[in-house]
Amino acid sequence: MSFRKHRRDAQKEAARLAEPVREAGALAKKLGLDPYPVNYWVVNYDEMNQLIAYGGFQRRYPHWRWGMTYDRQRKTDQFGMGKAFEIVNNDDPSNAFLQESNSLADQKAVITHVEAHSDFFKNNQWFGLFSEEGLNAAAMLEQHAETIERYIQDPEISREDVERFIDAVLCLEDNIDQHRSIRDAVAGDDERIPRDVRSQLDSLNISDDVRREVFDEEWLDQVEEAEREAAKLTAPRKDILAYLREHGMYYDEESEKAVEMEPWQKDVLDMLREESYYFAAQKMTKVMNEGWAAYWESLMMGDEHFAGTDEFITYADHQSKVLGSPGLNPYKLGKELWEYIENVTNRAEVADKLLRVKGITWRNFSEAIDFEEVQQLLETDPAIHSVRSETLDELADLGADDPRIDHEMLDRALSGDESIDVDRFPWKVLSYEGMAERHFSLVKPQNRGFVRRIRRSELEQLSRYMFDDEVYDSVEEALADVDKTAGWDRMREIRESHNDVTFLDAFLTDEFVRTNHYFAYEYSRSSRQFHVSSTEYEQVKKKLLFQFTNFGKPTVVVYDGNFDNRGELLLGHQYNGVILDMKQARGVLERLYDLWGRPVNLMTITKEFDEHEVEVARRRGREPTPTERGIRIRYDGDGFDEHDLEPELEARIAASDVDYDTKPEEWL
Repeated sequence: MSFRKHRRDAQKEAARLAEPVREAGALAKKLGLDPYPVNYWVVNYDEMNQLIAYGGFQRRYPHWRWGMTYDRQRKTDQFGMGKAFEIVNNDDPSNAFLQESNSLADQKAVITHVEAHSDFFKNNQWFGLFSEEGLNAAAMLEQHAETIERYIQDPEISREDVERFIDAVLCLEDNIDQHRSIRDAVAGDDERIPRDVRSQLDSLNISDDVRREVFDEEWLDQVEEAEREAAKLTAPRKDILAYLREHGMYYDEESEKAVEMEPWQKDVLDMLREESYYFAAQKMTKVMNEGWAAYWESLMMGDEHFAGTDEFITYADHQSKVLGSPGLNPYKLGKELWEYIENVTNRAEVADKLLRVKGITWRNFSEAIDFEEVQQLLETDPAIHSVRSETLDELADLGADDPRIDHEMLDRALSGDESIDVDRFPWKVLSYEGMAERHFSLVKPQNRGFVRRIRRSELEQLSRYMFDDEVYDSVEEALADVDKTAGWDRMREIRESHNDVTFLDAFLTDEFVRTNHYFAYEYSRSSRQFHVSSTEYEQVKKKLLFQFTNFGKPTVVVYDGNFDNRGELLLGHQYNGVILDMKQARGVLERLYDLWGRPVNLMTITKEFDEHEVEVARRRGREPTPTERGIRIRYDGDGFDEHDLEPELEARIAASDVDYDTKPEEWL
């Protein structure tokens, strides 16, 4: 009976949401968004928590991690530390799940948020790295789940072995080359492990006489040296999972030696690696994607009044909690950056037109311009700003060729088509250009004064290549030519090509940091507590970039698959001033040993503090200076050894301050 009631409740909620879903999709397109089609599903509380645990999908392979995530989410909700309103997956079509207990205001917020996410999934090129040949993620993950379930149920394969193997692979799930497609990142021919020719001869059981006659020692030495040279890596390999798939073995506890991976192990590794590449884009664009969705949700729900009058307070409370959550908040940071980009682009468009007015140059700009007049001239046309059923004639009076009007929809509304309810949905009779003017960022109250704050250096840059600099006779004439779609157009361009690291690097400016009051903080070794370390934008940017480079995790790559000519694996942590968690690093090496089958090594750099120096620094109110030391940790299956790192190896793992390339042509 309770199941039937749940189904009835879900169907009732789905019927209630049919109009908001339809209208939100239409509004998103009016605003220039181009999302995948979205299927909306209404689910109950438990189903929502299960979907969150499964990363937004209904079926995943059997593993304890899902139960742990489910329990954490359930407790988070139960103790009031955060409620799950929705989840949407990157698929074509996308699938979004709405919790049936949400208020209508929350459901509308979720739907507008989802439409923007789906637009981002479809149009961001980092997501495109995985979906070059079409996308059906739900089918892929379901197939993986069924295959791994069959291996677990196979009487010839131990369930414990499958789970242990999955655990080992998951320790390395983010050690892929996320800047390349899954096919382009496959290990190359220069990465094969050299053959042990003498061991192969021993296995043939040939006589010593034949061996001396046919295979002399000098020839064997030459072959082995050639093999070792051929096996050297020409460059470190980021995709550790691909390298292990090609060259890894498995440590067999019964025989106590490395053996070839079983077919099921290679199959599982391939599937988990494929899933890592699928989810990589979401991890690489968290700030951009959530900020993008929060920006368009806010515009639709608030500025375009998609939230009804009786729903707005509930919605405002919902968004304030999302944007006001403590710590590094990707929703807040992303939304503020998108708004800043919009404002800067629109300001540059306005300044460009003003610098073409006769008598105005970058040198006299601040003195020659009446910024109050500029603000008034930029105000939205009243006919566009206040669209209602009784003002439709004013829109018609703008002319049949006015690009700001959706003339087909306006004609239908004027002819009495009741499906065009302009009092509830005024955007229906406007075009993209009309919507851009209606929501032009520089006329919003919170952005008044933004044009005035333009720097002299920015004006000089705009003027540098301006040849037709006396086009307009007046400020009014110049501002009439302002392209009010410039900000949105630029936002869509950026949405297509960037990830979080390049996004922050390109657009986190001194002006943004000062205006939005960002700062960097760090742990003080002398006071044993966190403190604000800097408000300078370079330091804030550096700290933020560290948070997002390589999913915010240490960059570890393969440096040698035949270290010390013993078939040992040598990994290197590309050090950027942030040390590894050594307990966690040792745990990963233990799991990695299972996938390599032979000893594994990890190079890194540690920081060591002299206790006397720490005490002196504490008394003098300063930070102690650490000593950096390169080390190599080796795990052989029984225990760990630590060795000083040779200078040439230490030089190889010393990365730049931020481990990425900022040349745009090399981002994709």
